[in-house]
Amino acid sequence: MKLQSADYLYLCTRKQFEIMTVEQQISNSVITAIKELYGADIPAEQIQLQKTRKEFSGHLTLVVFPFLRASHQNPELTAQAIGEYLKKNEPAVSDFNVVKGFLNMTVSCATWIDLLNSINSQPDFGITKILPDAPLVMIEYSSPNTNKPLHLGHVRNNLLGFSLSEIMKANGYRVVRTNIVNDRGIHICKSMLAWQKWGNGETPESSGKKGDHLIGDYYVLFNSKLKEETEKLEAEGFTKEEAENKSSLMLEAHAMLRKWEAGDKEVRSLWEMMNNWVYAGFDETYKALGVAFDKIYYESQTYLIGKQKVEEGLEKGIFYKRPDGSVWADLTGDGLDEKLLLRSDGTSVYMTQDIGTAKMRFDDFPISKMIYVVGNEQNYHFQVLSILLDKLGFAFGKGLVHFSYGMVELPEGKMKSREGTVVDADDLIAEMIKTAREISQELGKFDDMTPEEVDNISRIVGLGSLKYFILKVDPKKNMTFNPKESIDFNGNTGSFIQYTYARIRSVLRKAASDGIDFQEPLPITTEISEKEESLIQKLADFADTVKEAGEEYSPALIANYTYDLVKEFNQFYHDYSILHEENLDKKKFRIILSANVAKIVRSAMSLLGIEVPERM
Repeated sequence: MKLQSADYLYLCTRKQFEIMTVEQQISNSVITAIKELYGADIPAEQIQLQKTRKEFSGHLTLVVFPFLRASHQNPELTAQAIGEYLKKNEPAVSDFNVVKGFLNMTVSCATWIDLLNSINSQPDFGITKILPDAPLVMIEYSSPNTNKPLHLGHVRNNLLGFSLSEIMKANGYRVVRTNIVNDRGIHICKSMLAWQKWGNGETPESSGKKGDHLIGDYYVLFNSKLKEETEKLEAEGFTKEEAENKSSLMLEAHAMLRKWEAGDKEVRSLWEMMNNWVYAGFDETYKALGVAFDKIYYESQTYLIGKQKVEEGLEKGIFYKRPDGSVWADLTGDGLDEKLLLRSDGTSVYMTQDIGTAKMRFDDFPISKMIYVVGNEQNYHFQVLSILLDKLGFAFGKGLVHFSYGMVELPEGKMKSREGTVVDADDLIAEMIKTAREISQELGKFDDMTPEEVDNISRIVGLGSLKYFILKVDPKKNMTFNPKESIDFNGNTGSFIQYTYARIRSVLRKAASDGIDFQEPLPITTEISEKEESLIQKLADFADTVKEAGEEYSPALIANYTYDLVKEFNQFYHDYSILHEENLDKKKFRIILSANVAKIVRSAMSLLGIEVPERM
């Protein structure tokens, strides 16, 4: 996705605060080499540097084909000449070899040590500082209905939205995390009517249930009663749609909705009471998940503004009215169809409400970019919304981003709210913590811990496993969540990463007790192995990974980078002694290397909203 011009200028300005990477250093020298060898000026975009493939010797590979027009030589001779120049003039290149049109370069040991010293000197390596003039990104996620508790689908939404917020902040953007609560409409009236008919005054206090669970039960009850009623009507010969329209329950629910829109005091009072029960329940779940919002909007406050904007659009000829009084947008000129904005009875639809919410947000904040975290079943909706907002004159309309993600299912299949077959978020969180406790106990990880530490570690590991399992998957893909697979102390799991972090922290505590200074720079004469060079290179990759995750809107890039880093560290940990290394320079190097792996793991996991324990 292309950056908006304001974003591009801002990021260019930010480059002056960045420390040059090995790749940038070598790229600059290649530009100089082409100038001196062949008298040609080449743009930086022509420099193609990539990691050397494992079957060849070297760290970085330069593709020389773009320079043949300047060299007037074949690829091998061109690569040889550039390689000789770099080995003589660029301290970062200690050796090279040529394979056809590819120049494989070996980075000097001193350069790797210098790079590690640089990373070690930056507590927030890879994270861009947010300046007061940074572009403002608003990210909407969660978007629950107040007729049911949060479920597994909401969990993926919230985790993606919160992580994306952290990633955008790490890329130097100011971020406003926002939520739009669907607190009005026929689905809300269904729960209200069911409670009114069969609730007998039940409350969260009298039932011992969280408010969102209590209201969700009445939503399921309404649909159960509705099904009984429509099945009788269908048996009389009516179609399913006709039966639902003739149902007394649906007629009562629609009558309640009309009363709500008319401001009926009794209906509004019931609505406020039941919604407040739900909000209290949502807050508990959000707190348990570790997600939060800077601003919450409510559809009950935005739909009238949306109607006003639609009516303004009607007056300006942007929209049109049909004979039945309904208002539509003709988008056939944009390659789409016609879109309903106001029903014939004057009531609004979701699109109208989203227009109203956008208006409020645009008034409240100087938005540079608006990102909606919503499932891929709404792709068309946001395509239409973008066009409508642009037609209505909103600056961010054309550039709005729909962070479209796939559905999450269980091994047993899809979930259905109406039938009460969803996986409740609170139950899932409790089950993950319980499972983490049981597995950790089996492995003996709690043997020397207090009951308080056991509770805390169980929570950290359980939630970390849940979050990581969901976030490691490409957001665009549908996924199957298997709780049993998510907690495993081996493999691509959150608990494996958390355990490795705790292991490193244990090593560092022992090193600190021995009086080793982690902050003192390492001498560039320290000898290191290829495995250690590879690990430093992997650490340096974190900065580029954070940038790419922000550009691609993909927490999965952070998650899988972290797993690769931890996997590589564990191979190093297995092959090399750290605390028992006799050579003091090597010992100090390995401790500082380990400390920076832990630092990057902590930073990366925080971008995913995952805690890491000091001991396990």
